[in-house]
Amino acid sequence: MDLTFFEFLLLSFASFRLTRLIVYDQITEFIRRPFMLEVDEEDEHGKIETYIIPKNKGIAGFFGKLLSCYWCTGIWSAMIIYLMYAFFPTIGVLLVVILSISALAAIIEGIIQKMIIQ
Repeated sequence: MDLTFFEFLLLSFASFRLTRLIVYDQITEFIRRPFMLEVDEEDEHGKIETYIIPKNKGIAGFFGKLLSCYWCTGIWSAMIIYLMYAFFPTIGVLLVVILSISALAAIIEGIIQKMIIQ
């Protein structure tokens, strides 16, 4: 399948957004929860900090590592986005456009936040 530069750009934005959605966003925490552990550690000032780490063993450990790795999840996100776009164009185009708009909005918001803070 030949992609135009614009299609490639949209697919890239969509993959970026889907990856961040899965790895970082609070609304998808329920997907990560079965594969992660919460570990509390006390810092040098006596403050308790909670870390979320992948489970150690088995299939839960495998998926925990996958879901905590932006690069790993990014590969799968890109593959899912592209296959949906190529083989199920009605749903794929809708998904790509929505995720791409969301990605660009997130990038713009990040830039604006940096400008405000500086």
